[in-house]
Amino acid sequence: MPERRRGAALEKALLDAAWEELTANGYARFTMDAVVQRAGTSPPVLYRRWSDRDELVRAVITHVLEQWRVETPDTGSLREDVLTLMRTINATRVQHITVMSVHLAGYYQETGAGPGDLLTAGREEAADVLFDRAVDRGEITRERLTGRIKSLPFDLLRHEILTTFAPVPDHVLEEIVDTVFLPLVR
Repeated sequence: MPERRRGAALEKALLDAAWEELTANGYARFTMDAVVQRAGTSPPVLYRRWSDRDELVRAVITHVLEQWRVETPDTGSLREDVLTLMRTINATRVQHITVMSVHLAGYYQETGAGPGDLLTAGREEAADVLFDRAVDRGEITRERLTGRIKSLPFDLLRHEILTTFAPVPDHVLEEIVDTVFLPLVR
């Protein structure tokens, strides 16, 4: 008889099963029952944690993004920090971003959410650290840092990835940072 899962181990198993179901069958065929089957559990176990599939999908995305979190660079300059973070995302997350976008297309249509709504959670924290350091170093002033400006280089990176389904050439990353982003914050 398999060992009974509890607490964090059970929640991780449920979220992993939900991610496997989502990537295997897409959002259109993603059901709570399919996750129950894949996780080898019962409906009450799943419904105690998430009341519907929208809530479960959001939890799955948060769970997956936590696993994909990248380290916040500290190079000593805003330009290099932003480029390093973008290069890391570009080198390690292109497949994840494209798979997530394709498998969640139905979710985006049904809920009105977009890839940016789900993919920004962990990135915002890392970017805020970068910007706080740059302000502390005197490279930029906080007043110039609107939410849109802070997300701009990463939104443009995501746009490039989603339009090509491939890693973005380094010269494009540098162009995004040097000709679009930095002039807005300096």
